[in-house]
Amino acid sequence: MEETMNLDQLARAIYHTAHITGEFKLRSGVIADQYFDKYLFEAKPEILQSIAEHVASLLPEKYDFLAGLEMGGIPVATALSLHTKTNVLFVRKEAKQYGTCKLAEGGNVAGKELVIIEDVVTSGGAIMDAVTKLRAQGALISKVICVIDRQAGGRENLEKMGLEFTPLFTKSQLETAL
Repeated sequence: MEETMNLDQLARAIYHTAHITGEFKLRSGVIADQYFDKYLFEAKPEILQSIAEHVASLLPEKYDFLAGLEMGGIPVATALSLHTKTNVLFVRKEAKQYGTCKLAEGGNVAGKELVIIEDVVTSGGAIMDAVTKLRAQGALISKVICVIDRQAGGRENLEKMGLEFTPLFTKSQLETAL
């Protein structure tokens, strides 16, 4: 097994792999001139493995499931699940309209403590939507962990919902690591 990158090495690897410039419309509707293409770092096993190893240290002592959000949070949550040997749920943006018609695949959420896993957070809108729907199904959610916080209001929005928000890196930390 490869040696894990330290946090500075990982920050540089993520930045060099995934930071792109141009004009990008974010989920929030904001137009940005910089973007972190999460799929570029999630597609690299050595980076994803190091992310999982470092994110594992951010997990609370007690929880029932990791909950990866569609679509970018799923690879991170899966890698983290393999590293920690913890069960993972795959959370859709909307419950599917056929088959089991579930919002979260992989287990029953009622009465279970979930840790939300996401890749990049801007406004936190996708997380807030998912948390609202999961809580309506009886899930207990107090912790959100992401790889990159773009520092664009996500922390404040999530904390207003009573969520503890912990990014592995902020956008500023990635820029400073260069």
